[in-house]
Amino acid sequence: MSRASLDKDPREVAAMFDGVAAGYDRANSVMTFGFDRRWRTTTAGALDAREGERVLDLAAGTGVSTEEYARDGAWCVAADFSLEMLRNGRDRGLPMIAADALRLPFADESFDAVTISFGLRNFVDTKAALVEIMRVVKPGGRLVICEVSTPTFAPIRFVYRKIVLRLLTWLGRRAASNPEAYGYLAESMLTWYDQRSLGEVIASAGWTQVEWLNLTFGAVAIHRARKPESQQLPELS
Repeated sequence: MSRASLDKDPREVAAMFDGVAAGYDRANSVMTFGFDRRWRTTTAGALDAREGERVLDLAAGTGVSTEEYARDGAWCVAADFSLEMLRNGRDRGLPMIAADALRLPFADESFDAVTISFGLRNFVDTKAALVEIMRVVKPGGRLVICEVSTPTFAPIRFVYRKIVLRLLTWLGRRAASNPEAYGYLAESMLTWYDQRSLGEVIASAGWTQVEWLNLTFGAVAIHRARKPESQQLPELS
């Protein structure tokens, strides 16, 4: 896949992640200069998974984030549509399942919370995925998304887009098992929603109490929302 677009082919995206699975976690740490660990910790705090809760970590990759969320006693399952990602994380001893975000293999209201870290932008239909995620969350349950975003200060935004993303791509290609995939990943960062726009998409899918927290000058943002206690799923346009 050479271009990032809103009409992503799920098979191509899955194949791309299969190709980078072997060195994905290491490449992420190299690309982000270790900030990925800090972002996971902050996301875990926003999620606030507690003992006895059931949490779905969607687009979980090898389960490195799932492992973090399970530390306080919540039952966490890692789901991803890349089989190679899951295979590379099987030694973590976590429940793992292959899943398509638009057709989740779970019953209605199965989870107290769903979280997605750096995976939402790879779904073929963002709003449809958010509606499907809501189906498997209990009324009043939580959604926590950590994703790339748009730096809020214009000079930093310019440097981020013109210099930092190119540097990250260069680093990722040298640390990854499939260097070409990182061209897509960097481009997908440029074409993704800013903080408010993503918040509006989340709200349009039926989630309430939408809020976000900027990390690293807004290059990354955590969005949090809740499923209403009683609601009717929105129609997809």
